[in-house]
Amino acid sequence: MKQINVGIIGTGWCGGIRAETCAMNPLVKDLHVVETRPERLAEIAAKTNAKTATADYKELIKRDDIDAVFISATPELLHYPMARECLTSGKHVFLEKPIALELHEADELNHLAKKNNLKFSIGYSQRFNPKFAYVKQALRDGTLGKPVSALVSRHIGRGLGKKIIGRSKLSPAAMEATHDLDFVMWCLQPAKPIRVYSTVNYGAMRESTGADIPDTQYITVTFDNGVSCVVCAGWSLPPAYPNFSMTWIEMIGTEGALIIDDTHRDTQLTTMKSGIVHPMSTMPGEPVEHTYAGPMAAETVHFLEAVACDRPVLVTGEEARDVMEVYIAADLSAERHEPVNLPLPESRTATATTR
Repeated sequence: MKQINVGIIGTGWCGGIRAETCAMNPLVKDLHVVETRPERLAEIAAKTNAKTATADYKELIKRDDIDAVFISATPELLHYPMARECLTSGKHVFLEKPIALELHEADELNHLAKKNNLKFSIGYSQRFNPKFAYVKQALRDGTLGKPVSALVSRHIGRGLGKKIIGRSKLSPAAMEATHDLDFVMWCLQPAKPIRVYSTVNYGAMRESTGADIPDTQYITVTFDNGVSCVVCAGWSLPPAYPNFSMTWIEMIGTEGALIIDDTHRDTQLTTMKSGIVHPMSTMPGEPVEHTYAGPMAAETVHFLEAVACDRPVLVTGEEARDVMEVYIAADLSAERHEPVNLPLPESRTATATTR
């Protein structure tokens, strides 16, 4: 085990959590932060005692003393070029989802990581949620028997939804259901998805923003072992639940059924000023005094340990690429009003080229 130098590109909501977590970890020697907003750059640099703080991420990439980089920049179209430059310069990379916007971009990033023997992981933080991990365990140890079907329903508040679609026109499948597709595919390994059918529903987002973005998206995925799953994701919960995220999971097997309530209704705060709110209900989580409520801090530490101790990452770039193919197929299905078979044509081309 050794101390490492770490860079953070983008210090907004998620990037700020990454930066503060790294700053408190003894594995991190020096922290370098990148942020385009001057006031936020100054704030996070002071809060984390960063060694350097800049608005230009290329300055960070040029530094030979930086071992690993967390890329938390938005909009999402920046992910691929930033990750490519970091991997090319020999730096281990943790990249927030989505891995890229095109499958060939994801393939290139995975190729670079493998070629340069670098750790490369994607921000699917829900794998670090203990409730989600328990589903994986119940399948792996045989408690549920053989898997039969799965249902995951995830919804977030429309305030956060508007922020997401304001910076990107990606669908609920790409930006929200992606977490749950990753979760189900992780649970059902080594099964592979072979067919996707999806429908979308319009309402609050279209009316309030004018953008042609669905409120919700339903995705049915069939796997090669006969298991089917349904994932529903949306971002139009009323504003009475600021930054509120609710998830419901049903995993059915031949020997049992596991129901996970991750709707965060267990903690309710009522005040004269704000009415009813649900603290500690965000997907990334948040600091609470001396501890942290949520999965993102643990995910960040996991990547630091993977780099410093040369351990495998829990979420691989290849897995994230497979999830990406499923949500691309979901968007194609919703557009065509018909099922889409996997692998997609461009995947077949890429595979043939690789071979």
